[in-house]
Amino acid sequence: MAMADGQFAIAKPDVLPQTTGSRRPDTTKATRVIIDTDPGVDDAFALMLALRSPELKVEAITAVAGNLPLEITLPNALRLVEICDRTDIPVAGGAAAPLIRRQVTAAYAHGENGLGGVELPEPKIAPVKEHAADLICRIVKQYPGEVTLIGLGPLTNIALALRADPTLSKSVKSIVLMGGSLSGGNVTPAAEFNFYVDPEAASIVFNSGIPITMVGLDVTRKVELTEPAIRQLEAGKNKPSQAAASIARAIMATYLKHGQRGGPTLHDPLAVSALIRPDILTFENYHVQIETTGAITAGESVGWKHGPINYAATLENIGPDAARSEGTFTANTKVGVDVRPAEFFHLLIERITSDTENNS
Repeated sequence: MAMADGQFAIAKPDVLPQTTGSRRPDTTKATRVIIDTDPGVDDAFALMLALRSPELKVEAITAVAGNLPLEITLPNALRLVEICDRTDIPVAGGAAAPLIRRQVTAAYAHGENGLGGVELPEPKIAPVKEHAADLICRIVKQYPGEVTLIGLGPLTNIALALRADPTLSKSVKSIVLMGGSLSGGNVTPAAEFNFYVDPEAASIVFNSGIPITMVGLDVTRKVELTEPAIRQLEAGKNKPSQAAASIARAIMATYLKHGQRGGPTLHDPLAVSALIRPDILTFENYHVQIETTGAITAGESVGWKHGPINYAATLENIGPDAARSEGTFTANTKVGVDVRPAEFFHLLIERITSDTENNS
């Protein structure tokens, strides 16, 4: 997830649409998904949205180190599964560090416990014994061409799965991820948090040939949590809405205490919404690659909208070519470029506060 910058250029509604009534689609058409996550405040909202949306059949949840170390993100994932009464879903622990880099976390944005300081009950269930990468491989192979991977944290687990089984990319339906930006980062001027933490993993994913939907800072910065949204969550009577309201209230207080101009940004649930209500977002096709070598730009996501795909000129003393080019342009990513915030918040709050459970 990406909550590092405190820059909020937001088109936000003063009053959210009311959430009375809901239209539940046919669950037989639900999309099979595996959610890879590092909870995390906005990861918590994303998991609640996914677990309470019948459009998605959540086959597994895998935890990764990112916002906080794995020893915090994994129990948080278990807590959220219990709060949503979805203990039927296996939860697996995965990578405790990036592929080759030192671990970077974001407790400053999420609190030391990852949930804004809100103490949720200790989980009663245990994670499965399979490593996250092995679980991803097994489920994808069980349902070839049917499983979409939702990446909400650094992409280490997904990269490990692709490394473990070179044929896996042919069996994954698609990847929807929160990460990256074509308009500047939030950890460095170039890089968004998830890609900054593990650029090599992100590069493996974007070079995998799997169709990718990238919901990055270009759109997530436009879905800032507001006071009306918190009040609607507080009005909910079920366990998810009360937990979400407590987390939202706590993290909003932290932002105000530190003089932020607005509330936290709900990056990760916006990525989940791209599978539930893709019309909330506007996408454009790009060829995206991830910078892995720059001391200043590592983790930067670079997008070409058309060819040729040119790279830096070679150094004069090591080769005759003045410039390098990849040849034919091929788009590999649908990039979110615009969003309707009011419709997103309507979806999010309706699903979290609804008394109707998703038992798909």
